[in-house]
Amino acid sequence: MEFFNRSAGRWRSQRTTHHLAFRRAEMGDSEITVETLTPDHPRVVEICQLYEIDPQQASGGAFVRWEGSMAWDREGENHSGETVLAIVPDPENPKIGKMLRERGYAEIVPVAGTYLIDDEDALILETEYETMSAVERFWFPNPNLRMRTSTVKRFGGFSTASFCSESRIDTTASANGNEKTATEPDQTASSAPPSAQFYSLFGW
Repeated sequence: MEFFNRSAGRWRSQRTTHHLAFRRAEMGDSEITVETLTPDHPRVVEICQLYEIDPQQASGGAFVRWEGSMAWDREGENHSGETVLAIVPDPENPKIGKMLRERGYAEIVPVAGTYLIDDEDALILETEYETMSAVERFWFPNPNLRMRTSTVKRFGGFSTASFCSESRIDTTASANGNEKTATEPDQTASSAPPSAQFYSLFGW
């Protein structure tokens, strides 16, 4: 939950995805909104019940919305959605446990992954889907900058590797009414990527 608390708020994400089979890279951007949820929140209770897990074992969760675009998108294609996450820590070691998701990143179905907080306080998430597997790592160089790497491997051998740099959006409007990012105080809304929310573990 400490990681989710640090992730709460709005983020602007810049993403590079390497399509390894084609030896080509694709750029994209998005906007992500994260809200933390208490252990007794109805949506946390509901997702625990979906997986037939006692809701009292959950330490909390998050609600994530995202919307984004990638360079190779076809007309009308978009990357948007929302999901609920619930954390179920191991009773003996809270740095490991299950991450329950209402909607997965690689497949749009309910999915449970395993998480680990490593020695550098980064979050590592591993998820097995029916047709693929994914490994993601999230960490904070500073409170307003979050980094993420992810690899997705399909059972047929096709893989992608992605890197995301995500800047916190300052919700305090400037004098002229434009929002600014916490790490880019001179960037105005007119030069920002289109308004969005995004995807991965956190949808994003």
